[in-house]
Amino acid sequence: MNNRSRDLSLLTFFVIGCLLVGGISGFFTTGAVDTWYPSLVKPDWNPPSWLFGPVWTILYALMGVAAFLIYREGFEKKEVKIALGIFSVQLGLNFLWSILFFNYKNLFASFVEIVVLWVAILATIISFYRISRPAALIMIPYLLWVSFATILNYTILVLN
Repeated sequence: MNNRSRDLSLLTFFVIGCLLVGGISGFFTTGAVDTWYPSLVKPDWNPPSWLFGPVWTILYALMGVAAFLIYREGFEKKEVKIALGIFSVQLGLNFLWSILFFNYKNLFASFVEIVVLWVAILATIISFYRISRPAALIMIPYLLWVSFATILNYTILVLN
């Protein structure tokens, strides 16, 4: 397999892997998204429900691209392993937030967790920046969206 084919296979692996995390998370939370979430008091600036799916799909795909760019720098390197470890932690925290918020319906725990997630995303961006600036920049929309989601989570917590 030549380098180009190998890169395409790895890129596909990382993107599909991240999309699967989001898809599985969505599968576990579908019921609450359709029933419980609409019953919550939300701010006027809450995005329409149809927006979340496309935004998260794009963000998970971007995460996969960023992780691929880091992996391609050489998994044998200590800094690459650390960066991908931090990335994996934030991806796990991302999954956990959905479970806390939608399945357990715990607005406070999900707020605390999303703050930890935000810090983990920032740590991921910093660690990626040291290896690949494009990979770090690709993660910025995700940080911005989670910043917005953090404010939204807090506002929903206060309103309910």
